Amino acid sequence: MPTDKPKLRIGLIGTGFMGKTHVFGFAAAQRVFDLPYEIVLHTVADRNEELAADAARTLGFAKSSGDWRSLVADPEIDVVDITAPNAFHKEMALAAIKAGKHVYCEKPLAPLPEDAQEMAHAAEAKGVKTQVGFNYLCNPMFALARTMIEGGELGEIRSYRGLHAEDYMADTEGPFTFRHDPAGGGALADLGSHALATAEYLLGPIERIMGDAVTVIDSRPDGKGGRRSVEVDDVGRAFLRFASGATGSIEASWIAMGRKMQHDFEVYGSKGALVFSQERFNELHFYNAADAAGRRGFRCIEAGPDHAPYGLFCVAPGHQLGFNDLKAIEIARYIEAIAGRGPEPFGFRAGFRIQQLVDATTRSARRAAWVALDEQPAFAPA
Repeated sequence: MPTDKPKLRIGLIGTGFMGKTHVFGFAAAQRVFDLPYEIVLHTVADRNEELAADAARTLGFAKSSGDWRSLVADPEIDVVDITAPNAFHKEMALAAIKAGKHVYCEKPLAPLPEDAQEMAHAAEAKGVKTQVGFNYLCNPMFALARTMIEGGELGEIRSYRGLHAEDYMADTEGPFTFRHDPAGGGALADLGSHALATAEYLLGPIERIMGDAVTVIDSRPDGKGGRRSVEVDDVGRAFLRFASGATGSIEASWIAMGRKMQHDFEVYGSKGALVFSQERFNELHFYNAADAAGRRGFRCIEAGPDHAPYGLFCVAPGHQLGFNDLKAIEIARYIEAIAGRGPEPFGFRAGFRIQQLVDATTRSARRAAWVALDEQPAFAPA
């Protein structure tokens, strides 16, 4: 789809599920939004050269490479998109930043908060635009919830509950993967990061955390006939104290049998409440205490064209956005930031903040004590 717009050339590292999701997002963003650039899928890299070549053919990249370093060094590439395993994020991102590239990196930004901070500082010093993959926060229902909270429709916010539960690690005989390595971080890092990001997105800075983390399945098959010890958590929880005075809690589990995507939140105020579930993420449930007696109860607000940018995808409510649509929204906002048309929605500094929260939770769990956090800048406006 050639245009007279300047080209933005993408270099993708990683050919797995998330890499493909990013490609779908770039394609949809190009067609749904009036972007300031023409997106060009330039090069895809994977340490398996055959996988990279196959991905180039099936996903539409002009080139492929078995060496991510050659992709980063290519002067034609403008944006380096990192969907490789977590342990490689720091090295790849710092190399891309040094080369003057904008960097889009899937979460977590880095396993350790000090590494994430180094990445954020490097990007700011170089003046490149960054993005961390927290596309659940791009849901128009999240934006509506925050607008209602900030507009006082719930009154004074008293408490918050967040949950991210799935069952993809519930099988005791499921193999040891990179997620079970300490560098992978466990359920708190993998799922709790989303729960914590949502909490701060909606209610603002968390001031103190009290965490708990449990390893339920303590060993897994190593693929060589033996078993390997698991050192990360299967279930993590945290009590939260917000700077606003509100209290709350979050829970993360990847062994919640039967749950496929229970990324939920509940917000309770002095005048009303909100309830949301990712498994029905085109709906937001609102309780208004001002309703007449006999008429009170949660009512469902359905996503529709009144909730931007839903209307760019479909002209009618009830047809619903999907997971890949949220990724397209995330990408469109990032490209607007690259063009200087808006702030980074969830840049490396926001990614660093989430790693601070995850680290504070795990440190608190080890100490069995509250951990204080420095107040950080809030997320960019929805």
